[in-house]
Amino acid sequence: MLALMAMPSMAAIKVGAPAPDFTLPSTLGRDAKLSDFSDKIVVLEWTNHQCPFVKKHYDSGNMQALQKKYQDDVVWLSIVSSAPGKQGHISVAKAKEITNSRSALPHAVLIDSDGSVGKLYNATNTPQMVVIKSGKVEYMGAIDSIASADKGDIPKADNYVVAAVDSLKKGQPVAVAASKPYGCSVKY
Repeated sequence: MLALMAMPSMAAIKVGAPAPDFTLPSTLGRDAKLSDFSDKIVVLEWTNHQCPFVKKHYDSGNMQALQKKYQDDVVWLSIVSSAPGKQGHISVAKAKEITNSRSALPHAVLIDSDGSVGKLYNATNTPQMVVIKSGKVEYMGAIDSIASADKGDIPKADNYVVAAVDSLKKGQPVAVAASKPYGCSVKY
């Protein structure tokens, strides 16, 4: 299924800009539309279950802990932009299976098989993160400050997503609003 979205100008998405709307097949049992969550803080997480950088955060329980920490007041959407035949491409059914097997707690996993949403948001890596509040991009980039696939680096890293979400929940500006994403390339 193709991603449906309002087509903004092709200018790069930037912090402070409106978050382009999109609709994608999801593990919710229906398509998920970003604008349905416009009254919430939303975390977009580009993911690929076969990427060692993603595995770092899931095998350690770090990503699940973040999803659990924010499950009551943040909508966490994991997005798979891997194309058919490429590493990490999965169906909605497989996304449910993987989510359950690693005890992950996203609101939903969204399947972006044609990569249109990933390209719209300039997603280049997995994991890559975008934090949105009131329909506006507030943070985009890496999950944290240490670009490695080593689980031992997680406690030493500054987690940019935690800092952004916690600031937004307090009504404060995000101190680090953008960072260079790291990880595996998105397999468009």
